Amino acid sequence: MYQGGFSILKKRNFTKKEKERIRLYIEAGLAVFLVAALAFAGGADAFTERREAQERAVSEPGTAGSEKEDSGADKNAGDESSEVSESNGGQYPIMGGSDITVQEMVDYFNDSGETYPSEELSEGGADSIETFCQIYYDEASAEGVRPEVAFAQTMKETGFLQYGGDASIEQFNFAGLGTTGGGVPGNSYPDVRTGVRAQIQHLKAYATTDALEQECVDDRYEYVKKGAAPYVEWLGQQENPEGVGWATGENYGYDIVEMIQDMQEE
Repeated sequence: MYQGGFSILKKRNFTKKEKERIRLYIEAGLAVFLVAALAFAGGADAFTERREAQERAVSEPGTAGSEKEDSGADKNAGDESSEVSESNGGQYPIMGGSDITVQEMVDYFNDSGETYPSEELSEGGADSIETFCQIYYDEASAEGVRPEVAFAQTMKETGFLQYGGDASIEQFNFAGLGTTGGGVPGNSYPDVRTGVRAQIQHLKAYATTDALEQECVDDRYEYVKKGAAPYVEWLGQQENPEGVGWATGENYGYDIVEMIQDMQEE
């Protein structure tokens, strides 16, 4: 192509300036052609390399593609508390999956040194700490609330089921629902499960705008600003960015998180 182009210059009677201009045009065109040819060759090589890598990922276990998939599976099955900390800037979400077990909840209560009030709570359908913890686990899981959040809150509110505040154990009110101080006893429920369900529904109301999965038994559900406290730390009004929350005490939610961390170490 290059030689053919210059042969034109020999056959026709061009001036020296015209010949120089034509020569520049031909050289520029050749340069563009060479660049395009090199780019095409490089793209073909890259495509071949990508295709070979994909074939290796399919045929060879333990390649990068397989490791990524395995990593996701491990995260779902492993310690979600560390994921909570990393993905939310240290905040502990109320909603979500949990790796806590009923036995860890039982052990946490037993390590407190307090005696389970079996006589009082058996009247409401929970004659043992094992049954009590299973109810918390089941009711929390049904609404997508982390069981350890509700359970730790109960341990804080009731002094590990010893009570002593405005509400009494016979009310089956495990988180001070409706207790406004000054001796106001708050809400009462017919049995342990209903009281636990009301507490968990109240937590869900603070944590998200999602609808309840079960029939509402929380008399105060409608009064909660939905989604105002997605994190446990924000259950305390003093720490909540909007100034709303479950309790007015300083570091209320942070205290619960510390209890959760202790529970997870069981």
